[in-house]
Amino acid sequence: MLENIRLSFRGILSHKMRSFLTMLGIIIGIAAIIAIVSTIHGTNEQIKKNLIGSGVNTVTVRLTQGDWDYDYSGGVPDGIPMIDETVRSELKGISHAEGVSLYSMRQDYDGVYHLNDSISGGYVIGVEPDYFATVGLTVKSGRGISKTDLRKAEKICVLDESSSRTLFQGEDPVGRTIEIRTEPFTVAGVVTDKEKFEPTITTMSEYYTYSQDQAGRVYIPISTWPSVYQYDEPQNVVIRADRTESMTDIGKSAESILNANLSSTEMYSYKAQDLLEQAKEIQQLSESTNMMLLWIAGISLLVGGIGVMNIMLVSVTERTSEIGLKKAIGAPKKAIMMQFLTEAVVLTSTGGLLGVITGIILAGLISQINGTPVAISGTAALFAVAFSMFIGILFGYLPSRKAANLDPIEALRHE
Repeated sequence: MLENIRLSFRGILSHKMRSFLTMLGIIIGIAAIIAIVSTIHGTNEQIKKNLIGSGVNTVTVRLTQGDWDYDYSGGVPDGIPMIDETVRSELKGISHAEGVSLYSMRQDYDGVYHLNDSISGGYVIGVEPDYFATVGLTVKSGRGISKTDLRKAEKICVLDESSSRTLFQGEDPVGRTIEIRTEPFTVAGVVTDKEKFEPTITTMSEYYTYSQDQAGRVYIPISTWPSVYQYDEPQNVVIRADRTESMTDIGKSAESILNANLSSTEMYSYKAQDLLEQAKEIQQLSESTNMMLLWIAGISLLVGGIGVMNIMLVSVTERTSEIGLKKAIGAPKKAIMMQFLTEAVVLTSTGGLLGVITGIILAGLISQINGTPVAISGTAALFAVAFSMFIGILFGYLPSRKAANLDPIEALRHE
């Protein structure tokens, strides 16, 4: 086998231009596949990061009416109990759940203001002390919400960076007072994300989705909620998963636990915001579009394989006398066949390796020119080389069989 490989490389190097042109179809096909797969993989990861964020892995479960979050402005519906410690313990017991926290949330368009500045479309969120750690927020200045604040229902609040900028125009807000629905609240601190993440936005739809998600937030103790909105409201739940892949299962488990405590789920039910599933749906749409490109790249591989078969048939014709001489001195059919089959595999494998290198370079150029995220897949590269070897076997078989079946006398007479 090693001798066959050595002879194959000698044959390739003795006809450099012809060998390169033969490999060109393989190189182009493999390079196209590597570039497309890398772009698909990179785009899919970017979609996931855009929706989920940078490693936070949180699942929110909210009370809904139909397909929409329930609007508490009309009061609390019958049969929706508050989440008690028993239910909380069940939620904490969900497999792969690292943190669980309860919260209430309202989008307030004109109820949060400081002097002449207000947050338009911002959110007021009633939280527990462990909420910030659960969702990946850290205190930037001042302090967070303590157990004492929760027990005493203190009228203190914590701002995120967006609401701090809007209400205080860059000044330090700690110790200052804002009003929420005419109720005065003292700013205890400002929080920020532990890991900064800016999504890649390519469409107006993504822009509006991300802009809404980044609206200003004001956090107050959940025990203070009734003093602002007049009554207790059934809480929502946020759960932090230990890994991204567990988010969907955690959301479904939390839905089941919470809905089991409702008197009726015909009109109202708890639903998880499954960002991972949303990411998968968008990824599938992206992949279905790019599959057409992969098929086109596959056609170029087919053309390259036909080119390999053609050049191997030419090689058999050119070396007919050599084949006849080998058979005359006792070379078996199997040895002749393996020699030419090895040459075809070496030719396509070399083309495959060059195609992988070209594909990686091409993917990098696409990323630089279009700003498209790419991620080189080692699995795809190995598959590409293995597939190029398969093409060598597939399209090299017929020429190799022809060489093995030549009549030695007729072959020696050939000029």
